[in-house]
Amino acid sequence: MATSGRSEAGGATAHGSDEGFVRALGLFPATTVNMSQMVGIGPFITIPLMISAMGGPQALIGWVLGAVLAMADGLVWAELGAAMPAAGGSYVYLREAYQYSTGRLVPFLFVWSTLLAVPLIMSTGMIGMTQYLAYFHHMSGWQTKAVAVGLTVLTVALLYRRIESIANVVRFLWFGMILTVLLVIVATATDFDPSLAFNFPKHAVSFSLGFFSGLGAGLLIAIYDYLGYYTAAYLGDEIENPGYVMPRAIIFSILGVCAIYLVMNIGIMGVIPWREATKSTNIGTDAVEAVWGHVGGVIITILIVTTAFASVYTGLLGASRLPYNAARDHLFFSPFGRLHPRLRFPHVSLLVMGVVTAIASLFSLQSILNALIAVSIIVQFIGGIGALVILRRKQPELRRPYHQWLYPVPCIIALVGWVYIFISSGWSAIELAVVWMALGAVAYLIWARYEKVWPFGPKEIREAFLEEQRASAETG
Repeated sequence: MATSGRSEAGGATAHGSDEGFVRALGLFPATTVNMSQMVGIGPFITIPLMISAMGGPQALIGWVLGAVLAMADGLVWAELGAAMPAAGGSYVYLREAYQYSTGRLVPFLFVWSTLLAVPLIMSTGMIGMTQYLAYFHHMSGWQTKAVAVGLTVLTVALLYRRIESIANVVRFLWFGMILTVLLVIVATATDFDPSLAFNFPKHAVSFSLGFFSGLGAGLLIAIYDYLGYYTAAYLGDEIENPGYVMPRAIIFSILGVCAIYLVMNIGIMGVIPWREATKSTNIGTDAVEAVWGHVGGVIITILIVTTAFASVYTGLLGASRLPYNAARDHLFFSPFGRLHPRLRFPHVSLLVMGVVTAIASLFSLQSILNALIAVSIIVQFIGGIGALVILRRKQPELRRPYHQWLYPVPCIIALVGWVYIFISSGWSAIELAVVWMALGAVAYLIWARYEKVWPFGPKEIREAFLEEQRASAETG
């Protein structure tokens, strides 16, 4: 999931989060948090799309290159997260880096983008659950959309209450995800046919326009499935020894999920001919049912739906805290900084994201994926690369427990990859991303005029982490 920052009411610190967090998340829990958000419903709805986009078993190339891009970008997050371990992730890094040139504009645009990007991510989970629920009862087109909207309403209703901790839900999600994936892998391994799995078509890999077009579409799908490798960065205030844990959690989670996707993809193509697999809307169920029969199909479908629901539940919970944190830091519209007067959670943010998720659930999965990635790339990912470069120049004294390996090579690889995927997302997605950012710029100007900040007031330069670092040095 794109966002998982958490916070409750209280005095804001220099980190942009509330006091009182305990640094208790070590390497294993931080890695599991990342992996839980990365897997979710993703591979169970996108493996057919990946095989179709790449045109056969060469879909494996898409998963590997997606991992390479995620790793290159993950090393950006690793340095930023280790140096500035605070709740809020991207908006903290963007706030610190771009304050010198554009005041609060860039972090504002990031939060603005999450109001669309996060619900788009959540809607893929709602659509995925609906597709798998159709295994039990066939649904028409309008019925599937109604169920997806109903699942959104149910999720928001369950979150509309006081929540002291999500630790149990996260653990449930992790073990549920592992169990579900292992069952699919074991089932496909028991009846694996290599001639099916590696039935490459002629000219499967070539230096043609068609191949690179398919590769772009495949990379877009792959990177959607890898989204979440940075989730621990949004829990920066709760990461133990962030200089050690943050980069390793990111790297280990990407490698682990890449292995899962490769084994699952190969296993599924080894029991279902890949041309048939491209037509499946519930590939996990079809693969297990082909080996273990109807009972196996029922069990795996229940597990997939349960895991997917846990994923959207925790994802929407964490994401609703991000606009709240930003508003509390005077970086976004103040209503988003309100807590429910009795239940004490950011209800405005949750309701807004819930409504957008319900609307997005009415569209097709592929169009949602394209729009999601296009919207996220502009500020969150390309902006994050820029933040690392700017902060190295503007704040050379900032303590960096982890320095990006081979800098700036990973930044360049990530930038080229993001631009390639952005172009491959299609004109409708690009137009949506550009229009949404333009509306965000207008919203910022209205907000900045009211708040009397740049460009309607002076730039407020506050190097929060450097100030904290110096104060800590002075006090020993």
